[in-house]
This record gives sequence, structure tokens and C-alpha cells, in this order.
Amino acid sequence: MKYAVILCDGAADTPVPELGGKTPLEAAYKPNIDALASCGEMGMVTTVPANLPPGSDVANLAVFGYDPQKYYTGRSPLEAMSMGVHLELTDTTFRTNVVTLSDDERYEDKTMIDYSSDEITTEESSQLIAAVNEALRTDEYEFFSGISYRHLMVWHNKKNDFSLTPPHDISDRKITDYLPKDKTILNLMKKSYDILKNHPVNLDRIKRGLRPANSIWIWGNGTKPNLDTYAEKFGIRGAVVSAVDLIKGIGVCAGLDVIDVIGATGNVHTNFDGKAEAAIRALRSGDDFVYVHLEAPDEAGHRHEIENKVKAIELIDEKIVAPIVAALKADGEDFAILIMPDHPTPLAIRTHTSDPVPYIIYRSGNCTNGSVRIYSEKEAAKTGIVTEHGYTLMNKLLGR
Repeated sequence: MKYAVILCDGAADTPVPELGGKTPLEAAYKPNIDALASCGEMGMVTTVPANLPPGSDVANLAVFGYDPQKYYTGRSPLEAMSMGVHLELTDTTFRTNVVTLSDDERYEDKTMIDYSSDEITTEESSQLIAAVNEALRTDEYEFFSGISYRHLMVWHNKKNDFSLTPPHDISDRKITDYLPKDKTILNLMKKSYDILKNHPVNLDRIKRGLRPANSIWIWGNGTKPNLDTYAEKFGIRGAVVSAVDLIKGIGVCAGLDVIDVIGATGNVHTNFDGKAEAAIRALRSGDDFVYVHLEAPDEAGHRHEIENKVKAIELIDEKIVAPIVAALKADGEDFAILIMPDHPTPLAIRTHTSDPVPYIIYRSGNCTNGSVRIYSEKEAAKTGIVTEHGYTLMNKLLGR
């Protein structure tokens, strides 16, 4: 028996006026996903407990089958696991974005122009983080380069008692009311602006008409995680295919193989074909399970890119779902597939919500419904099938 999760990050939404009142899932042409919806179980699932933030960290832990109430220790430590950064139990970690702030004279008066600095390349951002680390590193804290705009800070022997704001929650807003209360973190951010504003990488980006990554933004604090492995928890072996360190980090902690795909970017220009090929190869090489994570719908939601959100869903249907299902059918072994978002990222508000999301579980050779229907928020809600605790959905997929 083979199992696959195809995670369409942030794909769920609310009706969009520019799409004629449809959601992106309703507007997208996705015949392969809709075919699975017509023959599988479709329903709604809550992935984010009411007392936790609606982040991809909490939600994906749940989809992986881990109760966030028990296992969640923050976002950045999961990313640290992917990056191979050694952590002590007394360390506190922080996601560190390189962002574009406006050029207002006082730091406190600046506006969050872009939480991703025009989705800066890893080659460029690694130079910027290296400059920040060289100037600001002490025996207490240090910085590590990640992927694109996503990086890491570790504060050694520091209690995790911070309340920090994700930069993608405040796009186009003045940062005044969202700055860290901790003076050390605020000073690091302020000093980073002086280091980065005239860095050669940014001067070159400005010449090319791109936004400069002129400040770090520190958030997503947490402590070292401790997850049961998939072998211990479910008795299976598997792999993770993703462009982002958060998902890779969950995979590392879960004892899953983490597959790097050349050209995997985490946006609509990612190497969809390469991700599908990697997933198929893993399943054909002896893995029981594969978790394929697609970040593109979420990025489009944060950036209010309506066409790109619809396009991302269509590309997932064509280049991920279709070839994986075809390969599994061709191999002749029984299989089950779970398709779902981790959380909504509504275009209207450009950030995550904790609302329930639609899911499909399709089992080969077992058409449980048979009526023609589309995969969407509205249609999934109509079924009346509701899963209150998202982490239990993995057991349902595995037939436990």
C-alpha cells in the first residue's frame, strides 16, 4: 500500500469579486483533482486549534499527524532542523526574514513594503545574512542563512518569552505598532538596516529595478522540537518533497527522507515537474509514504496575486496530481491520496486564518461517491463530513 499527501499551501480562500464571486479553488481548471473528489471522501477539517496561531507550522504539524497542542514548540526550530543547525534545549530560535522597508528616516516610521524582498534569490540573501552575522554576531546570538528570504537567528541560553509579529501579516502597513518590545531584538533590526541599505547586493538590485532587502525582521520564535518518528508513530517509512525549510524540518524530525529538488523555489515558478518526479521515484524506491508540499498558492495569497493563485492550483493539478496518480495506477499497487491545504490564505486579507479547509481522501479501486463534483470549500462543506482535529486525518488516510 502506498500513501501520498499533496499539500496545497494556503489554497483555501473566500469568494473573490475579480473571479466573479468564486474562490480560486472554484475558478481553477483542475480536472484531475475534481475527478478524485468525485470518487473519494471530501469534507472539511480544522488544522489549527483555537488557542494557537494559524501558521503553516501549526497546520502542517497537524496534517503530518502530530497534535500541535502536544508537539508545537515554534516555527523557527523546525526550520533549524532542516538547516542542520545544532540546538540546545536552552536555545531560542527565530525566523529572520530579509524584508523591504520604506525609506522613511526613522526606523519606527517605516512601512512593510515586501516581506520577501521581491522573493530574493538565495545567492543574494545569503550574502546579506553573512554581512549581518559578521557585524552583529556575539557569544549570545548568531545568524544562519536559509533559502530565499527565509533565514534563522539562534539566541543561546535565552528563555522563549517573546511576542513577535510575522512580516507577512503587516504588508503595506507602518511597522510602528508591530515592532518587537524586546530592546535587543529591535536594536538588531535597526542595526541591520544600516548594514544592508547600501550593501552591494542591494545597490545592484535597485539598478535592476528590484526591491532591496534592506532590513531583517525577527519573528517565529521557538525551542528545540521533539517529535516521534514516523517509524515509531505509524510503522512506515517515507519522504518529504518541499522547497521550504519548515516542511523539510518537520520531515527531519519525523525521520523521513528529505528530498531536495533543483529549481524548487516555493512560488509559482517552482520546478513542479521535478517535485512530481521526486515523489514518484521515492514511492518506487521502497518508501511507503510521500508528503509533497507546494508553497505557491500561499505566496500568491500573501502577495494578493489573484491570477497566480488560480494558476498555482492549476499547475498543481496538471504537473503534480496527474503524474503521481498516473504513476501509482500504472504500478498496480493499492494507494491512497490526501489532497488539502494546510490553512486558508485569503487574497482579501493577505494572511492566514484558522478556518477549516476542504480535503479529499481518494483510495484506489474504491469509488465511494461516484457523482460529478468539484473540489472546493463550498462543495466540501455540503458533504457534512467534518474532522475537528486535523492531526487525526493522517490515521484516516492510513486506514487506522
